Amino acid sequence: MSNNNKGFGLIELLVAMALAGIVMTAIYLTYYSQQKAYLAQEQVSAMQQNLRAAMYIMKTQIRMAGYDPAQSGVPGITIANADSINFTMDIHDGVDNDSDGEVDESDEEGNGDGDTNDTGEDVTYFLYDFGGDGDNDLGTQDGSGNNQLVAENIEALNFVYLDGASNVLDDDGSGNVVANIPLIRSIQITIVARTNRGDHGYTNNISYENQLGTTVYAAPGDDLRRKLLTTQVKCRNLGLN
Repeated sequence: MSNNNKGFGLIELLVAMALAGIVMTAIYLTYYSQQKAYLAQEQVSAMQQNLRAAMYIMKTQIRMAGYDPAQSGVPGITIANADSINFTMDIHDGVDNDSDGEVDESDEEGNGDGDTNDTGEDVTYFLYDFGGDGDNDLGTQDGSGNNQLVAENIEALNFVYLDGASNVLDDDGSGNVVANIPLIRSIQITIVARTNRGDHGYTNNISYENQLGTTVYAAPGDDLRRKLLTTQVKCRNLGLN
């Protein structure tokens, strides 16, 4: 008589379990890696959209600095610092055409009223802590001192002021212009934005520079991804009076 018992032995079972563990580990690591890459890309995409929107708003308004259809000589740049700017423009006629109790964009006629006291005519761009979380955000401030958020998670904001011959104006050696504000004809804008969450395993050792090669944000050495965007805006309404 023969004893022919069919089944798995202990060694075979252990080998099968080990192979299954290896396969499951490989599957998990692949999934984890793909999920991590997806989340990182999602964060970067949101950061880039935030950065592009902020730059578009800024350059559109700064391009209108000094707009003075009434030729009153009032509008122009009033503060020209390396990290903030204030400028005025005369874009409304001062008439409440839609009878809503205030002068706003719907009342714009394009011929101005000779002052910069209407909504949206006195603008300041600067960094401040929106929400009190300790992080920098890009905001505007109107002539009444009211702050409005433009973009969150902005690490650096830098302005470089140029005259009509594209010479850099720098009155104090730190990029701030005071006495030579009337000579400003174009402005280089540089913004550095960051992701909202860190990327585990990534270390940011990048230093971010403006168009002159000046560092505007030093290498942080953390796990946050960042993006720099820079452009030059010609202030077509300055120097016309």
